[in-house]
Amino acid sequence: MEQFRLPKIPLPELTLPAAVQDVLKEAEQKLAHRPKLLQLFKNCFPNTLETTTKLMDDGTTFVITGDIPALWLRDSVEQVIHYVPFAKEDKDLQRIIGGLIKRHIAYIQIDPYANAFNESANDWHWNTTDETEMSPWVWERKFELDSICFSMRLAHAYWKETELTDIFDSGFKAAMRRIVELWKTEQHHFEKSPYRFTRDNGIPTDSLRNNGLGMPVNYTGMIWSGFRSSDDACDFHYNVPANMFAVVALRQMREIAEWVFRDMDFVKELKKLEDDVDHGIQLYGIYQHPEFGPIYAYETDGFGNYCLMDDAGTPGLMSIPYLGYTTSEDPIYQNTRKFALSKHNPFYYEGTAAKGIGSPHTPPGYIWHMGLSMQGLTATSKEEKLALIDMLEATDGDTGYMHEGFHSDDPSIFTRKWFAWSNSLFSQLVYKAMKDELL
Repeated sequence: MEQFRLPKIPLPELTLPAAVQDVLKEAEQKLAHRPKLLQLFKNCFPNTLETTTKLMDDGTTFVITGDIPALWLRDSVEQVIHYVPFAKEDKDLQRIIGGLIKRHIAYIQIDPYANAFNESANDWHWNTTDETEMSPWVWERKFELDSICFSMRLAHAYWKETELTDIFDSGFKAAMRRIVELWKTEQHHFEKSPYRFTRDNGIPTDSLRNNGLGMPVNYTGMIWSGFRSSDDACDFHYNVPANMFAVVALRQMREIAEWVFRDMDFVKELKKLEDDVDHGIQLYGIYQHPEFGPIYAYETDGFGNYCLMDDAGTPGLMSIPYLGYTTSEDPIYQNTRKFALSKHNPFYYEGTAAKGIGSPHTPPGYIWHMGLSMQGLTATSKEEKLALIDMLEATDGDTGYMHEGFHSDDPSIFTRKWFAWSNSLFSQLVYKAMKDELL
């Protein structure tokens, strides 16, 4: 059996925290003039809590992606990140988000190379043909640099919002040390890394070439990644947006090391690694495009080869300001954004129903709702933000929810009916527009 999927497992019903109910009441007032958008928001904003979240007896929180009964480090963070601004005074949200952070830390210490985990050590796996060092806790072991960055993103955001430090115990610091050692190793992947990954399922993007090692790379200071945020193999293994995200995560870890753990030696170590990665991005990650000028490449190998594209998944080039690496006004980002939203990007599509960025993870012509939401979140003009919200509202396929990819000519043709991350990102965009009084 090549692929192992479980049937949909209903989770215990979770009472919505008061702060979340308050947001829904606020939306009823502010979006009353747009009944369809209001209903979409009321469906999508609480979707993670209503359908994917389980409070565990050990004080942690388990969050499935939706239609797959496993916890992805990346997805689970983005599924709850829109609740963080409401957690300061809400004990229920603190229990949910703090519990998820604690579970992430436990998972990182089990296997920092893995991207998705089981609820228990039940030995369930996405695919039974994977050749890699699997654990019974691990659902999938595709090393994606961004996965652990998301864990640090959530912990840092939760701390800054609530000022609570109970998550920062000895296990958290041990996980930070594990991350640093992992990333230092993967700066020298071919020389030092024990990681290998192949999958015998006939899908080339599900395996690393060169007997599971990946294609050759030159030392740049950046961190090697086997796979992209779409779970597809990298073409060139220095994924630039993921390395930008690592720089941001190292800044956040440095702040935690200084102000919580008071470990100045660790602060210096984190700063050096951050500087090495950032230097690599600036030296190797910028491509001089003949039409757009200097743009950030999606991937490079350090030998002068570049992958010029953008993917709707986060981190991608569109999401650079969202992640905090630079601002939307940064000239190189603006050039990159123009490239990503043009037909020079092989995964940008224009159809009769919508235009936007898709992914090699879905068929040609499919636009991702997450790409549209991210475009709206990083837009600098009111007009663009509102146009993206209108497009999202018009392309739900009359389901009341967001999806993964949908056909640019027919939104009723889509992938992943139940995809909580997409619902959460859409909710972020709409709520921000509400607060900015754009709607």
